[in-house]
Amino acid sequence: MKANQISTGKIIDGKEVFALELKNSKGSYVTIYNYGGIINNFVVTNAAGDKQDIVLGFDDFDSYLSEDYLENYPYLGVIVGRYSNRIKDGQFSISGKSYQLTKSLHGGESGFDKKVWDILPTVDPSLTLQYISPANEENFPGTLTVQVTFKLSEEDELTLDYKATTDAATPVNLTHHSYFNLETHGGNVANHHHRMPASNYLAQDEEYIVTGQVLPVEGTIHDFRAGKAIGKDWDPAEGYDQSYVLDTPYGELALASETTAASSGLKLEIYTTEPVAHFYTAKYLNVEKAKGGKDYHPFEAFCVETQHAPNSVNIPGFPDTVLMPGQTYTQTTIFKVSK
Repeated sequence: MKANQISTGKIIDGKEVFALELKNSKGSYVTIYNYGGIINNFVVTNAAGDKQDIVLGFDDFDSYLSEDYLENYPYLGVIVGRYSNRIKDGQFSISGKSYQLTKSLHGGESGFDKKVWDILPTVDPSLTLQYISPANEENFPGTLTVQVTFKLSEEDELTLDYKATTDAATPVNLTHHSYFNLETHGGNVANHHHRMPASNYLAQDEEYIVTGQVLPVEGTIHDFRAGKAIGKDWDPAEGYDQSYVLDTPYGELALASETTAASSGLKLEIYTTEPVAHFYTAKYLNVEKAKGGKDYHPFEAFCVETQHAPNSVNIPGFPDTVLMPGQTYTQTTIFKVSK
């Protein structure tokens, strides 16, 4: 069955915005907007037999466009690109030529999260979105064609397969920015149990810019290798906003994180082919009148953003993020829910 398409009635930049729903026979479903690739719902059955939505978002599409939301914009559930996280001073060089981007987060002032993606025909029970980013958009070189395919399995695995090609050398570092909360009634995520197979993390400066220094997690608050409550070692005023180097060889699909919540009995495992997972516990989250009329506050969600290292375009020796003509960027990330 193809994704069910429901029009939102909105036309943005001449393109219609749809809500697209993927379902499985267990009654689990995912709702995705072709605006920003937003995962608006990810509904599964918890240990008590109740339906539970594990991602943050809104009850209606219009709220994603509201001034109040955009003023303190947290990138709820979006595709991030061309370049996730931060590039130092918004600058990089390719083959001796320097480029200056808007100094901002997650791809610029109007990144992939604010674009209406085309819906491509598919033969499987899946959804493929495509966006063609023109040369010099947000000052990035090259025309970049990006496709992201979403597929929901019978085992409640939501797979995201990314593919991108370019006609000129350009940095590419894509991720998805879903905010998760596995507790039955939401709230602070400090009691979620979290595990990450990462023996090292990446040093950051005062602006959260990755410096290139790789540090061991052993003996620090960043050691999640054996698993622990998210709030066990954190500074409750800061939480986590940190990139971790996964122990698995780059390119091999393997576990990036495993998170559970006692109240729901749910477990979320995230698998990826990417070398880094950025773990963020939503320090800056501040959203009013979200799903069910609830307000979202700091530390009431967590994100695991699978990607290459932030700022790696400026760090020799880190896995390369420059895509060349004739090459194809690929990435797979899987969100698997069980109980």
